[in-house]
Amino acid sequence: MTTTLAPAGALQGVTRRFGHTTVLNGLDLEVPRGDIVALLGRSGSGKSTALRILAGLDRDHDGTVHIDGAPSVVFQDSRLLPWRTVAANVRHGLNRVGVDRAEKSERVSEILAEVGLGGREGAYPGELSGGQAQRTSLARALVAEPALLLLDEPFGALDALTRRTMHKLLLRLWDRHGFGVLLVTHDVDEAVALADRVHVLDDGVVAHTEKIDRPRDGGATTDHRRSLLDALGVDHTTEDYSI
Repeated sequence: MTTTLAPAGALQGVTRRFGHTTVLNGLDLEVPRGDIVALLGRSGSGKSTALRILAGLDRDHDGTVHIDGAPSVVFQDSRLLPWRTVAANVRHGLNRVGVDRAEKSERVSEILAEVGLGGREGAYPGELSGGQAQRTSLARALVAEPALLLLDEPFGALDALTRRTMHKLLLRLWDRHGFGVLLVTHDVDEAVALADRVHVLDDGVVAHTEKIDRPRDGGATTDHRRSLLDALGVDHTTEDYSI
């Protein structure tokens, strides 16, 4: 007998309105366990709204939400507490987890080493580069070992080289821990480089889905890029594949 595991997160028939504006219109969206799913769409298409609903940050909606445990979220702004050290900021991610002080310290040390910040436990956010701040934010999100990681434009404010480094770090952590990921991004190449499946949102529903049938190699293939740009209504000849 085959057992089908519940997804890490899912929306079923979710509708969200802001006044007279319908942002999500009966949206069905699933993030399988161990998969990376990316959401693309023009501004106002509902990408971040869908993520916020999955995160439990927006409850004023119709439809069904399924979450495996408590998801963790990383935003474009690292949202670190400036008066707390790196270690204390990461430890904050364990507030909802019933572990003792010794285990908390062990988990914090382990995840900081994984994101390349071993030895920076005592630094304060103001002493960190943009990339280091996002590594700290990622460590805080992952220290509780969530089944679902929600990423809302987490690399959008970083320079190109740091962004590529963060892509590799995310894939390494994902491969090691196997959590499901929902990535909201405006960057078509980023979506294709990282995701197993890319959904394009339009008028509050999934208007197009692109399945990435190859190992991730850090680069977007021409066919996947063209298909997604078509779905987004973007000119293929542009060199900027963000929307």
